[in-house]
Amino acid sequence: MADSTITIIECPRDAWQGLAHIIPTEEKVKYLTSLVSLGFRHIDAVSFVSPKHVPQMADSEAVMARLSEERAPSREAPEIIGIVVNQQGLERALATPGVTTAGYPYSISAYFRRANANMSRAESRALVEKLQRDTKAAGRRLVVYISMAFGNPYDEPWGPEIVEETVVWLKDIGVRTVSLADTIGHASPQEVATLVRAANACVAGVEIGVHLHSRPDGAAEKVLAAYEAGCRRFDGALTGLGGCPFAGDALVGNIPTEIILTTLAARGVATGIDTKSLAIACAMTHELREKHAGEASGANHTGESGPETRETARPN
Repeated sequence: MADSTITIIECPRDAWQGLAHIIPTEEKVKYLTSLVSLGFRHIDAVSFVSPKHVPQMADSEAVMARLSEERAPSREAPEIIGIVVNQQGLERALATPGVTTAGYPYSISAYFRRANANMSRAESRALVEKLQRDTKAAGRRLVVYISMAFGNPYDEPWGPEIVEETVVWLKDIGVRTVSLADTIGHASPQEVATLVRAANACVAGVEIGVHLHSRPDGAAEKVLAAYEAGCRRFDGALTGLGGCPFAGDALVGNIPTEIILTTLAARGVATGIDTKSLAIACAMTHELREKHAGEASGANHTGESGPETRETARPN
């Protein structure tokens, strides 16, 4: 069964920012251009945060300028997501041609929010409201990622009702795309399905996506659970690069895009990425990953900074 409503978001920004070696701008542009030519239409490509904390993303404006130059005039521009964590970041994103969507990580964990963004709940909500107003005025889109949506490792209160309240608030202020992030990668397929259904049930008209972490052997089940619960928006990272150190398991990382695509294809779902294109994308990702991987400095090798940093721009 073909499903034209499926949206696959490829997340090289998420995968790259924890690599030990800085990827040259030219290589980033070549990689992103190749993704677009292979059929990837939605890409989490850049972030607008302090280079001090995320040096891999210091060239985001330069990457986007070159990407615009490389795009063939006849080819439809892809959706490019730029992650922001404050007003300054949004101003940079809105001033950068080619960034169609701003992404903001909103944590429902007080500890995680304070450690990574140094904000109170009220401050973070005020920022989201401003992001919504400013992106709308600029003709851009906004996606809000709910970090720690499936629980947290800090023994803080958590329950689906907290997520539901957050999603309802986001709808009320005009946000129309929300992604539920399993930051620590501990959600079971049943828990994924239950939360996706609950979120969909309380906010008709809002696109509910998932940004999941998993061990490779459990990834397909989570994807299928989300799909059967009504999710049609999936974040992934080719080869599974990126993740969260809080999971306490080196094998827990971003769900590989190839698992998302093959799992949906087995259900007869059309994703817009054929087998040949996927194989090419995986091969070039492995090549780039092997070239620039190593012992990361100040970040976990899976791609997520530790909890005591600032402006880490982690949506998950």
